[in-house]
Amino acid sequence: MTPAARLSAAVELLAALEAQPRRPADATANDFFRARRFIGSGDRRDVSDRVWAVVRERLRLDWHLAQAGAAPTARLLVAAHLRLVDGASPAAVAGSFSGERHAEAPLSAPERRVLDALAPPLLRPEMPEDVRFNLPAWALPGFRERFGEELPEAAAAMTGAAPLDLRVNLLKTTRDAARAALAAEGVETTPTPWSPWGLRLPGRRPILATAAFREGLVEVQDEGSQLIALLADARPGMRVADYCAGAAGKTLAMAATMNNRGRIVACDVSVPRLTGATQRLRRAGVDNAETHLLEPGDRWAKRRAGQFDRVLVDAPCTGTGTWRRNPDARLRTGPQDLAELVTKQQEILSHAASLVRAGGRLVYATCSVLPEEDEAQVASLLEKRPEFRVVPLEQAWGEVSAGGSPPCAGPFLALAPHAQATDGFFCAVLERRGGGDEAAVSDGAG
Repeated sequence: MTPAARLSAAVELLAALEAQPRRPADATANDFFRARRFIGSGDRRDVSDRVWAVVRERLRLDWHLAQAGAAPTARLLVAAHLRLVDGASPAAVAGSFSGERHAEAPLSAPERRVLDALAPPLLRPEMPEDVRFNLPAWALPGFRERFGEELPEAAAAMTGAAPLDLRVNLLKTTRDAARAALAAEGVETTPTPWSPWGLRLPGRRPILATAAFREGLVEVQDEGSQLIALLADARPGMRVADYCAGAAGKTLAMAATMNNRGRIVACDVSVPRLTGATQRLRRAGVDNAETHLLEPGDRWAKRRAGQFDRVLVDAPCTGTGTWRRNPDARLRTGPQDLAELVTKQQEILSHAASLVRAGGRLVYATCSVLPEEDEAQVASLLEKRPEFRVVPLEQAWGEVSAGGSPPCAGPFLALAPHAQATDGFFCAVLERRGGGDEAAVSDGAG
């Protein structure tokens, strides 16, 4: 494809995203390219890079277009990105819309007037604070509460691209062996600084096509997510519940720390997610896990109250910590979503807490950086369930690491791209008070 044809495809894909604003962008993009198999891998990467770059800067591009009196159409968004981010001249931008050889149709007279009104730089001092930080206005208070004086640095990191992290499957290999296997396929990695199982790539690579992935030696998982599974401290012989398992990324990690001994129940409300989880568990060689579909009226949790040594709740959340990886999510998520999720998180925590035996632990995690979804939820649970206490991060980290300080200070694990180079994650380890025989690790039966 010519550069102009790739730009036209980017406009078309961006228009498809605009037509389905509540649908995850990667799902729409997958459908787009599946229907256009004639687009080669290099062209596909170029088109995707352009579209994701526009999406990353969407709040700022919208502001510039509004200042020019224009609505943010797909064509104008791409043109504005060329002008304001790439620094292309108006003539060069117009030249990319020539209408020749699969290029976009020429800019109309109104579009040309908008283009002429746009001028770098992208960032302007007169921008509202939320636009300048590239954050939705509803999320700005939570970001400010979380990061304080580090807000500019944290917001900038959320706009950047994310690396690709892998978790080595210790049921099948070692980190060094997996790294060598990937290198033999031309994929160079470096060990992650905190996760003992992690490998990092500087950018996106077709990992799913490698033999190392197909054979279950590695899984795609951000280092921050790996650390949550590490802090769960699931040991051989334990009974473990992964209460919001999704596709079972943390179930896989905990199965490895348990050396396939004991029992894990991966629970979720979605049949497709659990189906995907079953496939991943099989590929990874996990045989101590089962799945359970949580349905309305389900009495599974009541029948198993107080039976689990570890209960991990990776709660549904706004995903604000993953906005560098899923830039469209900051456009799809709003204050109503936050309000609904906070209520849902409270309900999930209440049900999950009942599963924990005396002496066992409840691990609450989100991929959010908003205090309403994190510390506030922990405080709410402790008020309602005083039998639980916080296990300080330094203690929990010391129990599972080979030494050294935890990645951050404070009682909880609170990660962010600008500070730890992971996605934004929160994790609290809570222990249910108990003593005597109740505190002993179960034998894993059942």
